[in-house]
Amino acid sequence: MQNMTIVSKSSIRFTLVSAYASIFFLLVAGLFSACGRMPWPPSSPATTAAPSALPPAPLKYLLLHDFDQHKISNNLGRACGSWNAEPEDTRSYASAQIDVASRHGDTGAGLRLEYHLNPERASQNGFWMKLGKLDMSDYDHLEFWVRGDSAAGFASLFKIELKRRKSDTSREMDKASFVVQGITKEWRKISIPLNMMTGITDWKGIDEFVIVFHTRHADCQAGAYSIDEIALVKTGGRGPGIYDHVAIPKKKAWEAAQGGETSAIQAIRRRLVAWPSFGLSDRRSFPNDDREFVLRIARDTWKGISSLADREHGLPYDTVRFGTRGSVRFDECRLGDYTNITNIGLYLMSLAAARDLKFIADTEAVGLARTTLDSLDKMETWKGFYYNYYDCTSLERSSNFVSFVDSAWLTAGLIVLRNAFPVLKLRCDLIINRQNYELFYDPVEQHMNHGWYVHMNARAEYNYGALYTEPRAGSVIAIGLGAVPEEHWFALLRTFPASNDWQALVPQNRVVKNIRGHEVIGGYYSWGGLQYVPSWGGSLFEALMPTMIIDEMKFAPKSLGRNDLIHATIHRKYALEELKYPIWGMSPSSVPTEDNYSEYGVRILGTKGYKPGAVTPHVSGLAVNFTPREAIANFREMIKRYDCYGEFGFYDAIDPVTGQVSYKYLALDQEMLFLGLANYLGDHCVQRYFEADPVAQKGLAVIGNEDFLK
Repeated sequence: MQNMTIVSKSSIRFTLVSAYASIFFLLVAGLFSACGRMPWPPSSPATTAAPSALPPAPLKYLLLHDFDQHKISNNLGRACGSWNAEPEDTRSYASAQIDVASRHGDTGAGLRLEYHLNPERASQNGFWMKLGKLDMSDYDHLEFWVRGDSAAGFASLFKIELKRRKSDTSREMDKASFVVQGITKEWRKISIPLNMMTGITDWKGIDEFVIVFHTRHADCQAGAYSIDEIALVKTGGRGPGIYDHVAIPKKKAWEAAQGGETSAIQAIRRRLVAWPSFGLSDRRSFPNDDREFVLRIARDTWKGISSLADREHGLPYDTVRFGTRGSVRFDECRLGDYTNITNIGLYLMSLAAARDLKFIADTEAVGLARTTLDSLDKMETWKGFYYNYYDCTSLERSSNFVSFVDSAWLTAGLIVLRNAFPVLKLRCDLIINRQNYELFYDPVEQHMNHGWYVHMNARAEYNYGALYTEPRAGSVIAIGLGAVPEEHWFALLRTFPASNDWQALVPQNRVVKNIRGHEVIGGYYSWGGLQYVPSWGGSLFEALMPTMIIDEMKFAPKSLGRNDLIHATIHRKYALEELKYPIWGMSPSSVPTEDNYSEYGVRILGTKGYKPGAVTPHVSGLAVNFTPREAIANFREMIKRYDCYGEFGFYDAIDPVTGQVSYKYLALDQEMLFLGLANYLGDHCVQRYFEADPVAQKGLAVIGNEDFLK
């Protein structure tokens, strides 16, 4: 609870008590770290010196607050107030006053907003204004007037947020933000295009407007502003959006040359290295010996990875869907002749693994790798990074987004490749050395951002804040490259605060500890007598994908390594004992009952646990390095019960309730399965190539000192 002072034109003063009403997802891992005064990343759209000007006559205008009344509520009749993320911190506070001297223009009043940040910790405070599920869908800009107080001082930038409740029954909020920069002592009209606030796409039902001051992005730790005339405007110039289509004219021209899109399908098939000759394998053909059995799965899976790729360009097709019960009749099948850069990175790792398992000769592996590297040399990049998706035929990008986590997996693939095949090192070095992962680093939250919408010059709204998720491998790489400080690793959340009551379980032992000179907030969940740090969704993909390249049992035995084993163990126990499934292994995968994709997991293993559902074989491929006997038995049970195995290995997903199978091969899932098996069969071969690299060694030096349970 905080007080708000209102000053009328006649200097009549009175006080209102206002509730702290900003439901703020505070990632408190940084609260106890050393405070710096870091500006927002210089290339962020939020730091554009001059937001786009409005046309002289807007098509539509809605004044949200003009601060002209002797009450704090806005022009919609909704409450407003100041907020402080840590009310018990007496050195961090904000106050809001209606004040004649703060008005813009000759009449009325304005808002005087004062703030004080605690320079010794990552404090946050500001101003909030309720909007009452406002429909903003017919507006395209948010605007207001602002000036800094030269006597009190002021930061040259602060953040604006708009929030929308995820549902009527949820306390969780979708959030869209924009950092306003270039504030001076003179009045300035700020006009923010709503399309640049990428965290919200449905602009109906907006609940709240928030101003945020933060220790790490304020270049002045205490000060004041005058703010007036907060409004929504329709200019008719909405601008680009995150879902904008990307034209691929070269591909369209190629299709036309084949006789049209329909005729081109056969030509696309001919570009494949190979096509399967049958859809289902004979259950009786699998060996009884466990190692030979796993070797058979690995060989068949590699055959699919190498076959379902563009022969000319060496790029794996993202998705191939087969017909009923795995029919390979081409008129029943569908090819997704596009690829993601994670697919490419894992394909490069797979070449090294296939060579080590003697599935292909060294010369063949090098030749295939060179074909892929030749394609990478021809593909469009931005600031040295590749876009998320490309067409396999034309090599045109089909995405506007540059992703941190996908970029990291491509870099990981190149690191493995240059250590497995020294003859390719210089080519890999050229690609890696032109990338600077600082581009994705948020120095305020000390987390890695999801990525950039390049056509908008806009960062994604959200960061990767949780430690025990797939992007931790990218964090190791970014630290190893020297692009981000090692404090980033310790700012990642082990658990969320107990006050976030939307999470699956209440964290225990959430105490501050010191690791390598960094203060870290720990904590863990407990279930069935086992303690563990949760992932985000409770899937084994999040938990174990990094172990394709990092032997976490070796480098972080009391933290990540132990956690990996516990997650694999609980996955099995929860599916078999709680859900009564005959098989286990839930993770994002195809939906067996429809042509779709969804997220699945074990709820109690995730902070925001995914729903139960499909079982996907790639989970057992990752888990075989932690619970080998159980994972191999799970493979056998799948083959015994379901028509789920073809010439190219396991199909993507099984519904353990109905028995339906998703007859698809997804490059990502097949590659994860194969690389997990390769590490099991090949004495950690992929991990060893990664760990031999100086970049990996520098990053891995950071992760080993922690004990999650202390």
